Amino acid sequence: MSTANYKTPGEIVGKSYDYIAGPGTYLNNNTIYACVVGIRRVIPSPPKAEDKRPTVEVVKEKEHGPVPEPGAIITARITKVMVRMASADVICVGTRAVKEKFTGIVRHQDVRATEIDKVDLHTSFRPGDIVRAEVLSLGDARAYYLSTAKNELGVVSAESISGTTMVPLSLTEMQCPLTGQIERRKVAKVV
Repeated sequence: MSTANYKTPGEIVGKSYDYIAGPGTYLNNNTIYACVVGIRRVIPSPPKAEDKRPTVEVVKEKEHGPVPEPGAIITARITKVMVRMASADVICVGTRAVKEKFTGIVRHQDVRATEIDKVDLHTSFRPGDIVRAEVLSLGDARAYYLSTAKNELGVVSAESISGTTMVPLSLTEMQCPLTGQIERRKVAKVV
């Protein structure tokens, strides 16, 4: 990328007698200025256009969303539950939605702080559950390592078999308000 084409707000990108002001620009006293950070582009005028001047625009670079980092509290959707771990797709970092796809893993030993040897991932999470978790580390090349070991971490929203949003009863149980069926989960304590 040439730095000559990289523009910041207030920089001159052209004159109005040479160009038509396009997106990402504004016109003031026959001078066209950038109003966003991005790349200056010139678009030729359409062949049948009355005004033969090309359009100058400043195109924003792709904006990056928040990135999970160790210690961050994230919200994720459980995608797969196995014997030793559960996979999840990160939805939010803190209160900000992510723009890229990040995958996390809650390992067997990171589900809760006590009685780790008694943890059964299939009764802690189900695919589709929304969980609040803490990022432990960057993990491996495929996924972040997540923890739900604190009381305020765990399942925050889950659907019952009937498709109804369940209500938490305790730190280990949720109930379907429609059928009354109780399902086991690692429930996040309401803060």
